[in-house]
Amino acid sequence: MPTKKTTESKDLAPASKQEIDMSRGEPTYEGRFFNFASDIVETDEAVTVLADLPGVSPATLEVDIRDNTLTIRGGVENVPADWQAVHQEYEMGGYLRQFSIGPAIDQEKVSATMRDGVLTLVLSKADRLKPRKIEVTTIK
Repeated sequence: MPTKKTTESKDLAPASKQEIDMSRGEPTYEGRFFNFASDIVETDEAVTVLADLPGVSPATLEVDIRDNTLTIRGGVENVPADWQAVHQEYEMGGYLRQFSIGPAIDQEKVSATMRDGVLTLVLSKADRLKPRKIEVTTIK
């Protein structure tokens, strides 16, 4: 039976969290923030952003669009002060990321849901940019 060939690639290796340098970014937020992994997919009707936000509760989640910029910020509760790490692979801190929004998006038609640590934002496209079928009539 042939064996399955696997190749290792540094592109497929898990990436560590990248801390955001707040001195160049948003100075009004206190604390430590990291980028989060996200996927962006598009259909004829909308652009959908899927954001991985482990440990973020909906109560600490802020999503807004201002000046054509989508900002997603989520807080993560710190572990109790009396806990001593025996082994640590997960750095604590909130999440912050911004995306530019173009004129194709109708900023009045954005919906957000969160399930199992994944935020789903559906950004509807402006009606003028959605494909539409044009009815052709025949003249006799």
